[in-house]
Amino acid sequence: MSTLHTVNKSPFEKNSLETCVRLAAKGSTVLMYEDGVYGAMKGTAVADTVKTALKTMQVCVMGPDLKARGIDAAKLLDGIKVVDYSDFVKLSVENDKVQAWL
Repeated sequence: MSTLHTVNKSPFEKNSLETCVRLAAKGSTVLMYEDGVYGAMKGTAVADTVKTALKTMQVCVMGPDLKARGIDAAKLLDGIKVVDYSDFVKLSVENDKVQAWL
């Protein structure tokens, strides 16, 4: 059973991203949006956690939320997929369930 995990909180305020990555099954998809997009950046305290997740999961970030926060895609960890709203809908449909990490 495939799961889309969504994380919208900054990893510097809450541990939602770290908990998500620790508990998500291999083959899952993790989507960071709103302030969760900060977790996709190079050189942060959670970068190693996200790099580990990239080995067994697809990790995506919402492009419009990056833009709203002035984050250039060049600052993202290698392997992070930038998606838009239609991609978010596709991911929701393609997966058996969606788990929101608050």
